[in-house]
Order: sequence, then structure tokens, then C-alpha cells
Amino acid sequence: MINLYYWTTPNGHKITIFLEEAELDYQVFPIHIGRGDQFEPDFLRISPNNRIPAIVDDAPASGNEPISLFESGAILLYLAEKTGKYVPNDPNARWQVMQWLMWQMGGFGPMLGQNHHFRVYAPEVIPYAVERYEKETQRLYAVLDKQLQGRDFICDEYSIADMACYPWAVSHERQGIDFKDYPNVGRWHDAIAARPAVVRAYQKAQEMNAEQTMDEEAKKVLFGQTAPEKPQ
Repeated sequence: MINLYYWTTPNGHKITIFLEEAELDYQVFPIHIGRGDQFEPDFLRISPNNRIPAIVDDAPASGNEPISLFESGAILLYLAEKTGKYVPNDPNARWQVMQWLMWQMGGFGPMLGQNHHFRVYAPEVIPYAVERYEKETQRLYAVLDKQLQGRDFICDEYSIADMACYPWAVSHERQGIDFKDYPNVGRWHDAIAARPAVVRAYQKAQEMNAEQTMDEEAKKVLFGQTAPEKPQ
């Protein structure tokens, strides 16, 4: 059984997509990040960076004690290794998937996240920041569009690279992105959106989203964090 500590963010969706695709048994523990659940001591023992998602695998393939993991990319790699799915066995093809997973973790996610923040959530419009992240978002979509030319998926076969990138592309309109400018990304996005496992993953999110509100208090929790106090 996989215990998934989750909220309805792009990084959270990555893991529900994998779990649904691989048909693994799992249970969800909601971590309402707008209420500060991510700062609870029990969760911090699993995810010391106070971010979702995180997992605890009660039955790792090694047969050892349960293992806990945070960081969505690490979790995808772990689940792929555990199941033997969605990462190729051929070394060259495997490294192609790895590099695109790292591309998402280092660029496509963080830069689009900043785009969201300064376009949608920032308390004041900062033109320099908005332009900076809009341009970088456009550049990254152009990179992805070129990679998808003549391919159904990012690395030919459906993989954890697609699972990592897709949830960030879902909100493309809020990022100022029109798929008319990136037709290969649009085709890829629509194909993944239609996959039954992806539909199931997002249905779970819709059920939880009824509890989510982005009010001023939630913004303080999400965007007002500072460095933790040093131990005395």
C-alpha cells in the first residue's frame, strides 16, 4: 500500500497519475496547504521541506522497513523502479526520460509556477516580473513543442516525463499560453487528458477542490513563509 500525502497541485497530480496508470493500491491523506497542514510535525517527519507530495511505501520492493519520500521527481523515479513501468529498460532511452524529467523539475515547473504567482496571486502587478516569467514560459513551451514534433510523447513512449510535464501544461491559459502557437504541445496535452487513468486522477482532485479556497489567509500561509528559526 502506498500512502500518498497530497493536495491538488501540479506536483500532486503527477503522483496520482502514476498511481492510477500503474493500478497500484494507495490511500490519500489530504494535506490542505492553504490551512497549513504542511507544517504539522507528523507531515514534516515525512517531508522536511514542508511541501507536497510525499509518500510512505509500506511494502517496498526491497522487503525492508517502510520508506518515505518527498519531491515529486524522486517519487516518480521510485515508483517507476518499484513497478518496472514508465521508464524504458534500454539505457539510452532511459536517460532520455531522465533528462526530460530533470528539465521539468528544474525549469518547466518552477518557471511556470513563478508565472502563476506574478500573473495571478501577487498582491501588486510587477511588470518586470510578469514579463520575465511570461517570456521564460514561452521559451520553455517552444522547447517542448520542438521535442514533440513527430512524437506522440516526449520520449516516444509514454513515460514519467509526460506525467511530470502534463499537470503543469493543464493551466496553460492562466500562463498566457495559446496552444495555437504550440500545436505539438496541444496535441500531446489533449491525448494525455483523454487517458482513463488521468481522468480518474483529476476526478479525485475535483472532489478535494471543493474544500479549497484561495482567500487572503490561505495566501499568507502559502506565500508568507520565512526561514525557520535556528535551534537554540
